[in-house]
Amino acid sequence: MVDAEKTDVNNNGFSVVMITLLKGVVYADENVKLWQNLLSFQARIRDYVREIGLELVIYEDEGFAWLQTATSHEGQTDLPRLVMKRPLSYPVSLLLALLRRKLAEHDASSSESRLILGRDEIVEMVKTFLPSGSNEARLVDQIDTCINKVIELGFARRLRSENNKIEVRRLLKAFVDAQWLNDFDTHLKTYLSSVQSGTTDENGE
Repeated sequence: MVDAEKTDVNNNGFSVVMITLLKGVVYADENVKLWQNLLSFQARIRDYVREIGLELVIYEDEGFAWLQTATSHEGQTDLPRLVMKRPLSYPVSLLLALLRRKLAEHDASSSESRLILGRDEIVEMVKTFLPSGSNEARLVDQIDTCINKVIELGFARRLRSENNKIEVRRLLKAFVDAQWLNDFDTHLKTYLSSVQSGTTDENGE
């Protein structure tokens, strides 16, 4: 009887972890028990999702995990992506690059794992790289839209206690790597040249 109850509890814990993973990223700091269960069940999870063409990605030191479409090998048919790739506007890409660099600087100079920035600080950081035009309010609104997009993508979140404070999620490190930043630097130089020549609009197009 005890063994049966233990099995039911384990199955329930596994199911909760799987359902949460299928919904999106799992963070250690949001649900400690769920995270511990994920680590405990990770071998079982990998076996389970492999059957449906997925793989489990865990950044244990950083405290997050998610599911992604398994890499296709030579001779295999490419599987549909679990999450569709969507092109990002230039200002959003710029903000991601700036936040990623800010996160690297923070990690190098602080023992605190969380990077929290003020909304005004982010606005000033991005303004440097965007054409100012004649409408300051419109430019700030554009940057606010970019901040909201980054939050929607899961790379940042607003603090509940202070809505004007933004926490940069460590998930950003997994998606914006050194190669991405190097490629973006090349595009940024082209973009800044076009801004100086007046051939780029406010959306970076």
